[in-house]
Amino acid sequence: MSGNNNPATAQPTLSLDTFLDGIWKENPVFIHLLGMCPVLAVSNSVINALSMGMATMFVLIMSNMVVSLVRHWVPGQIRIATFIVIIATFVTVAEYAMQAISLEVYQALGAYVPLIVVNCTILGRAESFASKNPLLPSLVDGVGVGIGFTFAIFMMGAVREVLGAGTFLEIPLFGPNFEPWVVMVLPGGGFFVLGALLLVVVWINERFKKENAV
Repeated sequence: MSGNNNPATAQPTLSLDTFLDGIWKENPVFIHLLGMCPVLAVSNSVINALSMGMATMFVLIMSNMVVSLVRHWVPGQIRIATFIVIIATFVTVAEYAMQAISLEVYQALGAYVPLIVVNCTILGRAESFASKNPLLPSLVDGVGVGIGFTFAIFMMGAVREVLGAGTFLEIPLFGPNFEPWVVMVLPGGGFFVLGALLLVVVWINERFKKENAV
């Protein structure tokens, strides 16, 4: 008998959806509500939000690639421990790089940089996707989900900085008479903005569903 009809060994189809799903349909923040701790804690400014988003995306992409490469050699009993060691390695690289590039931003982010190790988004993609797929799809998935996470935390940071400080990337927007909404840069402001953005995302998704159903 020639050919291989075993679905378990079939290669996944790499498509644009592999990339786009992580940005919107499977956005880790707006859809799955994962990685909420750094999203709420460090999104009080655009610079902090982008820095955390880029660091998380780097770790996500690199860990996805390595997990995909070693997936056939890691015994199932220790796979989670192995994934955490891989993720922790790249978190250390990101942490040292951030210190070298901008010590001020690193200090502003505080303990949330090393806590990328326990970000459910990264471990979840390693377990559910990278450990089951070849290198290229895992790379594309990491890029898509990383952009989705960075987009979400950037939106949080932009809204909170504009309303809470009257600036964008520390550039004044409204002049000296603007009265900042101080609550937006406080912890409670993160919950208010997140709730509002989740409502917008749900509304957009529901509208698309109705249009497609017509």
